[in-house]
Amino acid sequence: MTAFDRRAFLHLMLAAATARTIGAAVPATAATGLEFGPAEPFSYDWLKAHARGLSAQPYREPPRPDPAIVSKIDYDAHGKLRFRKEYALYREGAFPVSFQHVGMFFPNTVRMHAIDGESAREVLYDPTYFTVGQDHVAAGLGQEPSAFAGFWVHEPARKGDLDKVEPWATFLGASYFRGVGELGQVGMSARGIALAPGSGGPEEFPGFVAYWFEPAASEDAPVTVYALLDGPSVCGAYRFLLRRTSGVVMDIEANVHPRRTIERLGLAPLTSMYWFSETAKSTMVDWRPEVHDSDGLAIWTGAGERIWRPLNNPERIAISSFVDERPHGFGLSQRDRNFDHYQDGVKYDKRPSVWVEPQGDWGRGVVQLIELPTDDEIHDNICAMWIPEAPHGAGSHIQIAYRLHWLADEPYPSALGRCVATRLGNGGQPGQPRPQGVRKFMVEFLGGPLTDLPHGTLPEPVLSSSRGKFSYIFTEAVPDDVPGHWRAQFDLTVEGAAPVELRCYLRNGDTILTETWLYQYRPPA
Repeated sequence: MTAFDRRAFLHLMLAAATARTIGAAVPATAATGLEFGPAEPFSYDWLKAHARGLSAQPYREPPRPDPAIVSKIDYDAHGKLRFRKEYALYREGAFPVSFQHVGMFFPNTVRMHAIDGESAREVLYDPTYFTVGQDHVAAGLGQEPSAFAGFWVHEPARKGDLDKVEPWATFLGASYFRGVGELGQVGMSARGIALAPGSGGPEEFPGFVAYWFEPAASEDAPVTVYALLDGPSVCGAYRFLLRRTSGVVMDIEANVHPRRTIERLGLAPLTSMYWFSETAKSTMVDWRPEVHDSDGLAIWTGAGERIWRPLNNPERIAISSFVDERPHGFGLSQRDRNFDHYQDGVKYDKRPSVWVEPQGDWGRGVVQLIELPTDDEIHDNICAMWIPEAPHGAGSHIQIAYRLHWLADEPYPSALGRCVATRLGNGGQPGQPRPQGVRKFMVEFLGGPLTDLPHGTLPEPVLSSSRGKFSYIFTEAVPDDVPGHWRAQFDLTVEGAAPVELRCYLRNGDTILTETWLYQYRPPA
């Protein structure tokens, strides 16, 4: 994964859109306005066979509208390319769909199709669908190749003007997509696939090159989207069932065909941003207390263990692998919901948590976390994904199904106490010289069985470390009068700069009280 300018990317995806209607050659839920190509047979089986056939052929780049013009459609210019609301696909249906224009950050053509029964028609691009003024740089683009780059799924028209109500699902740029959380805010992204992110060299970003849409039958039914993924190393057919709930739920099936052996093929990948939090930050690096879209990786293993791994902003690329079999799920979460911890109007405290729920037997593999160094919030520097143990060389077929939950919290929270903060400081005791090579850790847990501990009961911290030794170990109730709020404190003495893997949970006798805290500590060089 390479860090990119997410500030511009976010603004382009969040800018208010306009929409539009469709013609008589497509379903009755679409209205007049759009132009369509001829009807062609379509089914999901056809799409899967088509992707399999393409994977046996050399990769061909998708069409790209005039690069000299598209490269000039920067953030400001793209913000002026509003899709006209009178042309929204399925405008009178449950969830209208609007299209997004190519630009500097997403220059390739993406073909759009509307399904009618067993056939589909391509939505033909026309610059009049957008607010392209005569003096706008995009006015120099013709109708071919198409200048569609992605799409947005909107709230029903009854909820307000499409210009003013934010879309609840967006697909734009490579294989990136996102949903709105139940707190009404977007944040992190998901991807169709990730190929060896964090490998140190340029990362390959296969893209969705075509979409096919089936409208939702009602506001309680899903919008169905089929997608063709293509790139130099892989081709695939995807099906998305998009549901608007208190947040967004997406049922996804992926059929992936590698063209070559791939070092690390990441499925169900999640992408986020973590700059700093209360755990550690440089002095005066920023005026805000915390800046992140997610603050930890949560895993529910196949064996039933609940794991919380706080995120890091490392000095160099860090890759952590968690071996598992038939996992119950994993996700990147934003647990800290206190505005005072951010002090920022961009609503970091309301960013969604995204949970991957496997459907069917995923077998053996690893949940892998990639953390890249960043010095600003404009870069996505975090990726979490599933890498199957089964080989995935040229000619192989990988099929996977999963459900994505875009919510405020995990959809199936543990009954155990949860880790709510990780704090680092200099080791040793107040009033004494601070020893070199000693780091103090303060790990906070809240809720679950901790709330019901008998008076006078002191939970026991269970610690382990890949190297180094512990000292000054104890637990105490956090002095904030919040029931079930405890913290474990310990010092770690370690030599050298190699990473240290830490584990901690609280127990009372044989009773486990909390989830397992995992942390990768990198001693200063």
